[in-house]
Amino acid sequence: MNADGRHVEAFLEMMSAERGASVNTLAAYRRDLDDYVRYLADRSTEVAFAGARTIRAYLAGLDDQGLAPPTVARRLSAIRQFHLFLYGEGIRGDDPTGTVAGPKKAARLPKVLREAEVTRLLDAAAAAARRDDLSTTARLRALRLHALLELIYATGLRVSELVSLPAAAITADSRVFALRGKGGHERVVPLTDASRDAVAAYLAARRDTGARESRWLFPAGGKAGHLTRQVFARDLKSLAVSIDIDAARVSPHVLRHAFASHLLQNGADLRVVQQLLGHADISTTQIYTHVLEERLRTLVEDHHPLGRQSG
Repeated sequence: MNADGRHVEAFLEMMSAERGASVNTLAAYRRDLDDYVRYLADRSTEVAFAGARTIRAYLAGLDDQGLAPPTVARRLSAIRQFHLFLYGEGIRGDDPTGTVAGPKKAARLPKVLREAEVTRLLDAAAAAARRDDLSTTARLRALRLHALLELIYATGLRVSELVSLPAAAITADSRVFALRGKGGHERVVPLTDASRDAVAAYLAARRDTGARESRWLFPAGGKAGHLTRQVFARDLKSLAVSIDIDAARVSPHVLRHAFASHLLQNGADLRVVQQLLGHADISTTQIYTHVLEERLRTLVEDHHPLGRQSG
């Protein structure tokens, strides 16, 4: 075993003894570092002398091989920890990874349901709540889901904000309500007639069951006292499956995205959407500009003389 191999073994022993790394973690480190050491050996370089430029070239080679950015980032993490170990052991007098940047993560566009798909979900929830063969408990649960769906699509609330709404937030004649959201920022949230009616029907059913008063709009028996995000997500996915929409495409967060995307698609200003979503910085809202770009492209294609040309 050469010097670099011994350094890798010493590093792995430290990770096992001092940090309690699992067998799988150690195996992953070994694979990553063996590949790195082989790369250096092919260039007649040892880990004691590898510089930042060499490490960048190694990472670029991984990218050229088609490795995914998360894989390249994991490989860099292993190399960083290895060189920190070498520095701490006095094998090197520096850490060459300090100026090496990892791969940039591609901005992921949010999943968005089409307007017609959201309408199908809302209609299905309303139909389920109107069934006359439900038990009292099942009917109340169906009315709750309908109210939740109408609210999240009408307001764009974060799911954590939605499930923890206080009972006093929405009254029979509410047109708007105030909400203190993420970061303690307060915003005014408008209500649609449909969302207000769905909440009213749910609350009336709760009163008819003789349920005791609660400080929460959507009370539950758990520790928090209100409905959990997980229960809402589970009920929503079940509803999606019942109307042949892939459950993997549907979540409360996806409906928040649909709220924002559909507003922009229909002409809303980005600043207004920022305020409605409760984003402190408009850069967070700009993830939805793909909707604006698509709308502008369609506008040009439909109305510009050149856009209508074919062939």
